[in-house]
Amino acid sequence: MDLDAVRTFLAVADAGSFQDASDDLSITQQAVSKRVAKLEGELGIRLFARTPRGAQLSVDGQAFLPHARELDQVADRAIASVHPGRRALRVDVLHHRIAPSVLLREYHQAHPDERLDIVTLGTANAQSAVEEIRKGTIDASFRALLGDASSLPPGIEATHVFDSRLEVLLGPRHPLADASAVTLNQLVGHRIWIPGITPGTEWADYYDALAEEFSLTIDDIGPHFGDEALLEQIADSSALATFVGDRDRYLWPAHYDLRRIPIRNPTPVYPYSFVRRRDNCHPAIPGLLRYLQANDPATEINTWTPSP
Repeated sequence: MDLDAVRTFLAVADAGSFQDASDDLSITQQAVSKRVAKLEGELGIRLFARTPRGAQLSVDGQAFLPHARELDQVADRAIASVHPGRRALRVDVLHHRIAPSVLLREYHQAHPDERLDIVTLGTANAQSAVEEIRKGTIDASFRALLGDASSLPPGIEATHVFDSRLEVLLGPRHPLADASAVTLNQLVGHRIWIPGITPGTEWADYYDALAEEFSLTIDDIGPHFGDEALLEQIADSSALATFVGDRDRYLWPAHYDLRRIPIRNPTPVYPYSFVRRRDNCHPAIPGLLRYLQANDPATEINTWTPSP
């Protein structure tokens, strides 16, 4: 169905005459008549009765009118959904509790007029996320690109936006519970439990490299029943600990008495990049990038990330 013809029909119905509709649409009266006639031919009905007093809706025209308005509104919404200046910026944050989601929430609080659509691709690895970006399913994703960024597909670019500094999370009965900070050497021999690590993802590669470099025991043994179950087990254990980022936001009951302890000399950092298509011209992207980079604290002198 020709949307121009539908909108011309609406203009005539609202104006009450073909001449007034032509003025409103800035087209000739003849063009108005042709569009309405085309629509009538397509529908097989008469939409208007021409009278000396103007154009009156026929019975069929009155029945078609609310549906025509709905068609017009749906078309507007469809256009808005793909127009970079009008649709929400669709960003993958991996998980709603970790730093990318926390920072985007803070950004939205500071810029409430910016429209954001926050999604989680879950266990998808960086390559899968890049494919979704390439297809246009999402605008961008927060990813740790541990290899050479030049290996990204043509047309895809990544901007480093912040580092997530690892902390060790443990319960009150753990031997390190009273430490104000720990070193990676102090964690040797302690079990770091991270259930749900997905092989082939960038975070699995990160933890493999960290464990190998510092002789840590990092495992994902056992089923992952969710963050709440993990935190409960950590709180009850004198042997288990896990890693969290310094800006990750996990919640637990006060009686768990969990301790988040910084890691020093070196501090392992998880480097997040903002990955998107180079030709994505959504107007929210430049401001969001500036905000993220401005809110990245100064890098400590002694940090660790995996070698490319």
